[in-house]
Amino acid sequence: MRNVAILEAPSVLGLRPTGVEDLPGALFETGMTEALGAVRAGRVEPPVYDPERDPATGILNPGGIAAYSTALADAVGEVLGQGRFPVVLGGDCSVLLGALLALRRRGRHGLLFLDGHTDFYQPSVEPAGEAASMELALATGRGPRVLADLEGLGPLVRDEDVVALGFRDAEESAANGMQPLPSALHAMELDTVRALGAGEAARRAVRLLDGGRAGAGYWVHLDVDVLDDAVMPAVDYRLPDGLTWQELETVLRTALSGGDAVGLTVAIFNPRLDPGGKIAQRLSDCLVRAFDRDGQG
Repeated sequence: MRNVAILEAPSVLGLRPTGVEDLPGALFETGMTEALGAVRAGRVEPPVYDPERDPATGILNPGGIAAYSTALADAVGEVLGQGRFPVVLGGDCSVLLGALLALRRRGRHGLLFLDGHTDFYQPSVEPAGEAASMELALATGRGPRVLADLEGLGPLVRDEDVVALGFRDAEESAANGMQPLPSALHAMELDTVRALGAGEAARRAVRLLDGGRAGAGYWVHLDVDVLDDAVMPAVDYRLPDGLTWQELETVLRTALSGGDAVGLTVAIFNPRLDPGGKIAQRLSDCLVRAFDRDGQG
């Protein structure tokens, strides 16, 4: 097991207060902290949520997200400085910006982006102005400067240093007018993962992320809607199909087993849609096994 430190990041500034803010508490109740041998490194509280879309940027809470990203980056940076492996429990996917900002302050890193959606919308076509549908675009420097150029360090990650794996929203996003993924970004949609097999797809992703950065490492971002809707219905934006639990575990273990993964975000799981807590327990078990390099759980 890695020397894991868990940070709570219960922000819904990039979405709505639907219940994803309860994600950290739900996973703590499963005993995940103890199973990982982890420490709890603190909780970064978000600013007050503003339900009104900002007229200048077309995004909900842009100033709040920028301030929160800075605070979260400070917390992640402190964990990294202690030689620990930060696991950031969201919240919505906009918490990724704070994690990547912490890395960007240190130099150049990669990103393994595990999500059922590509989250590459521009504000003009995102129906609700939710940054949780834009965070990959913002992280790669596309969008309003207040979020695409945090601390003047944008982009937080370069196109060629990103692997998006497991997404299945290409038809939907194209119909909505989302900007296309850049050609330099490595895209491995669900059909590709299935054709290669989860293990081989993950190994290829890691090789791509390892190339050319002299061991700088990469962050792993998990939006749980990358999972099959049949086994992960506790999300706010549902899509048919997705990875099985075993496929996700294989991808995560492959990504985390080497020394180049430097941190993990977990986002979008909504415990209010899991009243019995069974899905939370299954997610916790998957994460714990993914950190077990021997695969024994």
